[in-house]
Amino acid sequence: MRVLVTGAAGFIGSALSARLLARGDQVLGFDNLNDYYDPTLKQARLARLSPQPGFSFVKASLEDRAALESAFSAFKPQRVVNLAAQAGVRYSLENPHAYIDSNIVGFTNILEACRHGGVEHLVYASSSSVYGANRKLPFSVQDPVDHPVSLYAATKKANELMAHTYSHLFALPTTGLRFFTVYGPWGRPDMALFLFTRKILAGEP
Repeated sequence: MRVLVTGAAGFIGSALSARLLARGDQVLGFDNLNDYYDPTLKQARLARLSPQPGFSFVKASLEDRAALESAFSAFKPQRVVNLAAQAGVRYSLENPHAYIDSNIVGFTNILEACRHGGVEHLVYASSSSVYGANRKLPFSVQDPVDHPVSLYAATKKANELMAHTYSHLFALPTTGLRFFTVYGPWGRPDMALFLFTRKILAGEP
């Protein structure tokens, strides 16, 4: 199977790509290697994937429609997993345009490329942040998520609505995954697990 994975240099994307390659799929990784956190970590993740047969890589942003369409045209993916996005809740207060460019414009480009490329199924990353001010526990996919409390969450909720619309209008199967805090080896250094561990090792509060 040919699978296009956006955000392939990210924590989840690189782990997923490795699993897909291990089961014999062809994987095209798509990532802009931005500097939201140290790009050398992203490059190190890619270095583990690059030697494997069946893996190829395109360095570009989702909002670069021409680059995305070219990748779809050349690779002809059967399935797409969209994990690329501008991440982080707090950063959306400092740089809101990055979230609109990547998470709204970029996601529109993904939907259009899947629609016109005959993709069988799109899986995309949403976020647990869509639950916003919801106080009911445990969270459920049946819960209303109409009160996001960050721009990041608002863009992810928008992605869910956009995907739903494309599924309805164009019979494009889509599945959104509301990730909670995901951590582990090769994980994002801005996550609480790593921030806490570094402070513990340094003897800081």
